[in-house]
Amino acid sequence: MKPLRTTRRLLFTLATMAATVPLLAQTPYKILDKWKIGGTGSWDYLTVDSAVHLLYLAHGPRVEVIDTTTGKPVGAITGMKGTHGITFDAVGKLGYISDGGSNAVVVFDRHSFATLTTIPTETNPDGIIYEPVTATVWAFNGRSKSVSVIDTATNKVVATVALPGKPEFPTTDGKGNIFDPIENENAIVKLDARTKSLAATWKLTSESPSGQAIDAQHGLLFAVCDGKQMAVVDTATGKQIASPAIGTGPDAAGFSPQYQLAFSSNGDGTLSVVDTAHGFKTIETLPTMRGARTMAYDPATDRVYLVTAQFGPAPAATAEVPRPRPAVIPDSFTVLVVGRK
Repeated sequence: MKPLRTTRRLLFTLATMAATVPLLAQTPYKILDKWKIGGTGSWDYLTVDSAVHLLYLAHGPRVEVIDTTTGKPVGAITGMKGTHGITFDAVGKLGYISDGGSNAVVVFDRHSFATLTTIPTETNPDGIIYEPVTATVWAFNGRSKSVSVIDTATNKVVATVALPGKPEFPTTDGKGNIFDPIENENAIVKLDARTKSLAATWKLTSESPSGQAIDAQHGLLFAVCDGKQMAVVDTATGKQIASPAIGTGPDAAGFSPQYQLAFSSNGDGTLSVVDTAHGFKTIETLPTMRGARTMAYDPATDRVYLVTAQFGPAPAATAEVPRPRPAVIPDSFTVLVVGRK
């Protein structure tokens, strides 16, 4: 029999270890609901407005607005050509949409969903983010390989910063720094919001980074890449410190500060969940639906929202389009709700 003092020490150690990992964080995620949105056309980024329980979905020439408490559409921002990303100001008043088809950023009222103004940018704005220290919106232009910086006080472009390649989904640490994957250069750039300049370019060992999330408290980036890897990058040094396994065809990422989990939504129909507090281990691979490669995470409810549709056969390949995408079946556009309770 162990001495009483040893037994107590063992029990204390086990209790301490258990306290470092929230019990809920050990519970597998599952699909809780499916919301049939319908409509036609392609889709891109999703953004959650947690404070008012709304989910914004870029859906072809429009942005759908869904009530996350009911799963029902409550509005839409329309009149665009090809939407990509959505971001919000810090005061709950304005939203900004990158309309890649029109080479512009659309500003809308978050209460009425009415379009207020349109701001010209360079070619094909895609990823977009609000930076709180400078109160600026950064629209990353995919084809012109640049970023347009918008002053939210005037809703005017105040700077254009050249980038070393094709930008993807940006993140910010909330301290005046913005990070963006450069897909065709296997790199991540760091931008200084105060000086509106390129501060650093960091090469990755992983290939074709696209979606990205950030743990601002611990200074970590999570960029989803080809080759079934998530690149974990130290924001202080720019070094890639881990490469946990994920699914194929990822396009978006998310992070839970409360549970220290990173997510990758993958086109192969899986959601990868990585424990970032204990060795960057992949702790779950949840089957979702084919094509569900874009996502948004709501930290207020611990919900992951993914979007996809049903697909028909792909058209015949041509010299111009050697790998054509399969056709989307009309009215099959669906949001998947993933959670644990």
